[in-house]
Amino acid sequence: MQTVHPDITDEIKTLCRDFESAFAKGDAAGVAALYTQDGMLLPSGSDIVRGQDAIRQYWQGAMDAGMKECHLETIDVELLDNTAIELGHFTLQGDGGRIMDEGKNMVVWKKESGEWKIQKDIWNSSSAY
Repeated sequence: MQTVHPDITDEIKTLCRDFESAFAKGDAAGVAALYTQDGMLLPSGSDIVRGQDAIRQYWQGAMDAGMKECHLETIDVELLDNTAIELGHFTLQGDGGRIMDEGKNMVVWKKESGEWKIQKDIWNSSSAY
């Protein structure tokens, strides 16, 4: 018998709005708080970034480099027990709405203390290098 999982797409989309809001405020700590304690970033051209403090530093560096806004579009969410896998599209903008990067992303969400948090976050640019 197949287990029916509730659709958590709206919940993930709400968490993405929280990410966008914290990013737009320049609140790297607020962004990092959306990740699990042992969460990981897997950015292109960089080593794995592990843990909330390192994630905060990474996003602070992006903000310091001129990234002002992050827009996240959820395309699909698949739920597997206490794990959700999100496929999406991102756009990073600088001053005046200038697009600094855009592409696709995959996020693994995990329940931590009863709340959905980002466990693994990987993205890659759709721009040619």
